[in-house]
Amino acid sequence: MKRRTCLGLAFALLGTASMAQQAYPSKPIKLLVPFAPGGTTDIIARVIADPLSRELGQPVIVENKGGGGGVIGAQETARSAPDGYSLGIATVSTTATNPAINPKIPYNTLTDFTPVINIAATPNVLAVNPKFGPTDYKSFEDKVKNSKGEFSYASSGTGGIQHMLMELYKNLTGTFITHIPYRGAGPALSDTVSGQVPMILDNLPSALPFIKDRRLLPIAVAAPERLAVLPDVPTFKEVGLEPVNRMAFYGILGPKGMQPEVVEKINVAVKKVLQDPAVRQRIEDTGSLVVGNSPAEFADQIKNEYEVYRKVVQDQKLTLE
Repeated sequence: MKRRTCLGLAFALLGTASMAQQAYPSKPIKLLVPFAPGGTTDIIARVIADPLSRELGQPVIVENKGGGGGVIGAQETARSAPDGYSLGIATVSTTATNPAINPKIPYNTLTDFTPVINIAATPNVLAVNPKFGPTDYKSFEDKVKNSKGEFSYASSGTGGIQHMLMELYKNLTGTFITHIPYRGAGPALSDTVSGQVPMILDNLPSALPFIKDRRLLPIAVAAPERLAVLPDVPTFKEVGLEPVNRMAFYGILGPKGMQPEVVEKINVAVKKVLQDPAVRQRIEDTGSLVVGNSPAEFADQIKNEYEVYRKVVQDQKLTLE
């Protein structure tokens, strides 16, 4: 009799757990953007939030918590309950470049998160001020290789993707270009446009308006293939630098320990949202490419990006000082 009671209790608990999973979500979901409002990360989060709310049947509320190059917001997501109601937007900066260079980062990018889906990826572009001289990759390479280290480049700050991607370029080409870190991509771009610094490796969406106005000249793009908006500009792969052909990404993750059923439900819902032509268009209008992969594929991508930039840090002997 006692055994029957125990079995009955076990089945009841399993049934309750199953119902709980099926009921997800039963309350609003927070989607934390680890940067201030207005940037590409924030835009993409807000583009998918409303249609994702409709798909899941509960509000998806975007919250911004900037600071520390995205680390503060990412830390909050890592420390949240793994119930699927606290999600965050993951970027290369929060999951790869900053963890690679900062030994004191308050989370382990490979073990403290549950990857859900990569929403989109954004090409990067190496661009120069017109006064710098080169107008194509070959002339750019010749000029920087023959220099004696007198040239510099601007970035959004030490440990960001602009900094680390340019250091990867330097490592592969054996060139020396001085890093000038700024407090954000906006000031770095502004000083490149004004000629205070001759070059920048920036996200395409922010650099493109200046490229269209001929206030910056594109030299090479980090993208799978040539871009329709810059058809005459080669990819880094085309110029023999395939490892630099890395894009920024914007994905969704949660804290470690999320139930696979919940992860799958969110992944499927986001994929349905990304099939909407209006959503795809809004994402593509930012200069990004829609991705929509599996949790395992996104986990592999995060690991790969981290390992690439960790090697850059070691090879270039980079520190936060």
